Amino acid sequence: MSDRSPLEAEIRRRITTAGPMPLAEYMALCLLDREHGYYTTRDPLGTRGDFTTAPEVSQMFGELIGLWAATVWTQMGAPENVRLIELGPGRGTLMKDALRAVQIVPEFHSAVVAHLVEISPVLQAQQEKTLEDAGVTIFWHAKLADVPAGPAIILANEFFDSLPVNQAMKTDRGWHERRIQSDASDQLAFTIAPEPLPFFQTLLPAQSSTACAGAIFEWRGDTEAMEVGRRVADGRGAALVIDYGHLESGIGETFQAVGQHAYADPLTAPGALDLTAHVDFQALSRAIEAIGAKRFGPIEQSQFLRRLGIEQRAASLKAKAARADDIDQALARLIGRERTAMGELFKVAAFVHPSIGTPPGFEASAS
Repeated sequence: MSDRSPLEAEIRRRITTAGPMPLAEYMALCLLDREHGYYTTRDPLGTRGDFTTAPEVSQMFGELIGLWAATVWTQMGAPENVRLIELGPGRGTLMKDALRAVQIVPEFHSAVVAHLVEISPVLQAQQEKTLEDAGVTIFWHAKLADVPAGPAIILANEFFDSLPVNQAMKTDRGWHERRIQSDASDQLAFTIAPEPLPFFQTLLPAQSSTACAGAIFEWRGDTEAMEVGRRVADGRGAALVIDYGHLESGIGETFQAVGQHAYADPLTAPGALDLTAHVDFQALSRAIEAIGAKRFGPIEQSQFLRRLGIEQRAASLKAKAARADDIDQALARLIGRERTAMGELFKVAAFVHPSIGTPPGFEASAS
């Protein structure tokens, strides 16, 4: 069909050549293809984009994260040169607000060298513009492993949910990898591999033993999580992960597509929709802790931000703002528990070198 995008044509070519495509490969192509991928070719954020992240909701979010990092830096022993690393920095808004806030801790601000891990040329250009007056040295990298070794504080807000996810489906014969094919009506559609995955049941959570035929299990590779753990352990540093997801590994499908702030069919318009899946915090934590980091949380975003003082910060801003209602609405979006808010759905976990102690926001939930 002539109206197919170049990326859909490439996906169909690969399916014709190699057979049904694993979901993780499909997701990686849709998001990261150098010429036609969703993240590599556009700015997806804001009201004119497809979704809005917490830093874009209010300056309060980035400010509190910045002060969190400054406190952790003190707990690290205040190293003279600390790498403040952000994974998937969006427009650079979180980093901008964080660096502005920590000007009240001039020793930390002076010690910071910012490292942004970004694969999108479009977003990197936006970040350069946003951070042109940040007052710190900034470097960009394609992956975390490229950041120079040394003391590091890593920030990952809505990063892990966008990493490619694998799926398996249960049948009477076992668990089969879920794949993408072209169906009888020439539409992209889900299918499963003909043979079950060997010994796959040994990797599943306990409740999988009662799963019915048709049940879905999702998992991600551990490469990025283990690299976070390595940086924390080797650099005697810390990482803060904020994302939507579930606390324990479980059965169920969360793979989804969003376009223009609405849910969409993930198998339509490859490269034009944001594809994500919920973060399995238990699996993520296991991979990071395996390298030597100590975990705190995860706790709900509402609890974390309240402990950092977001309500007091909101009151302070309202005292100076022309439109206090805007601040109230932003606060409700960040810490509210209703379906459209972030407070309950989003979870926060910290991973630190054992020498650091309990990081801010986790004092009452030390593990």
